[in-house]
Amino acid sequence: MDLNLLRVFDAVLDTSSVSMAAERLHLSIPATSRALSRLRRAMNDPILVRAGRGMVPTPFAQRTAARVKALLDEADRLRSETVGDPSTWRRTFAIRINDALSPVLAPRLTRLVAQQAPSVQLRFVAQQSKESDLLRDGTLDLDVGVANPAPSDVLASVLFTDTFVAVVSSSSELGRRQSLTLEDLCSVPHVSASRRGLDRGPLDVALEREGYARRVAAIVPTYAVGALMALEDDVLCLIPSLLASHLQERGVPIRAHRVPVELPVATVEQRWHQRADADPASRWLRTAMTAAASSA
Repeated sequence: MDLNLLRVFDAVLDTSSVSMAAERLHLSIPATSRALSRLRRAMNDPILVRAGRGMVPTPFAQRTAARVKALLDEADRLRSETVGDPSTWRRTFAIRINDALSPVLAPRLTRLVAQQAPSVQLRFVAQQSKESDLLRDGTLDLDVGVANPAPSDVLASVLFTDTFVAVVSSSSELGRRQSLTLEDLCSVPHVSASRRGLDRGPLDVALEREGYARRVAAIVPTYAVGALMALEDDVLCLIPSLLASHLQERGVPIRAHRVPVELPVATVEQRWHQRADADPASRWLRTAMTAAASSA
C-alpha cells in the first residue's frame, strides 16, 4: 500500500474530518477525499462513517490506528537516518504542553524551529491528562509539564524548576505594596486556576497550618485566564512565576508577589517514549526544547 495513503488514514483518524485532514497534509479537499476512497477500497472498510453532524471511525479503523502510526513512525525514523539535515525535513511534531507553559515555551520553540527547519510544523496539544498512552502509540512526540513519576518505558529530562507567585492588578491596593503578609493574602477573593476544576490545593494546606484560610470566588481552567482575571482590582490568583514574568515583560499590568508561605517547587520535565530515544529527529526536537526552556 502507498505510504501516502497511510498518512491520509492517520490524519483522517486524528481529525475525524476530511477537510481538517487535508489542511494538515497540505492537500486539497478533493485529493484527500479521493485518497480516502482508495483507502476504503484497499481496506474493505468505510474507515469513517457519518454520525449526526460529524464523522466517527469504524471499529476496524480504531483497531488499526495505532499500527498505522507505528508504521509511519518507523518510516519517519528511516528517513531521518538518511536525511540528517533538519532544514530539509517536511514533517509535523506533536507536543503536549500545559497551559502555564504554552504561552512561554511555544513561541520560543516555534522561533527556534522556524530558524533551523522552516518546513517543520509544530502541533501543540492541550494537556487534558498526564497519561503516557499518547507517547506510547506515537500520537505525541514530546510531553512537557509537571508530571508524576514516569513509567519505565517513558524517559524524561528536567527543563527547569518554578515556584508560584500571587498576581494582582498593579493598580490595586495590594499591587502597590512591596510585599504581602498572610493577612493580605487572605484579604481578597482568590481565583483558582485548575484544569480539573479544583478549589483547594497546596496553598490551602499551608494556610491552615498557620491558622488562615482563603476564599475562592472563581475557578478557571487555565493560568492565563486566571492572570487576566487578576487584572481586576479585587481578586488574586496564584500562577507560576515564569508565566507571570512573561506577561509582565509584555506589558500586562500585573504585580507578582512572593507567597508568604512555603509551597512545593514545580519541576518541569520533557518526556518521550524510549523507542524514540535514539531517533535523530526526536533528539533534535528535545535539544530545541531544552534551548527554548533555557531562554525563557
